[in-house]
Amino acid sequence: MAKKKKTGDLIISKSRTKGAVRKSNVSGDFYKALDKKVRELIVLAEGRCKANKRKTLKPQDL
Repeated sequence: MAKKKKTGDLIISKSRTKGAVRKSNVSGDFYKALDKKVRELIVLAEGRCKANKRKTLKPQDL
């Protein structure tokens, strides 16, 4: 049985984020801030999706 994730878990991948950064180091605080921004984008995208009477998120919702 798979473990249920806690609500405080990051939805972004630390290793993939670090791998995407080319010329800088990544502080531990950056991941939490990035995760917060991604969550905000998702909420906004869901609102736009709902406003357009759809149930599927699409790129244009961003």
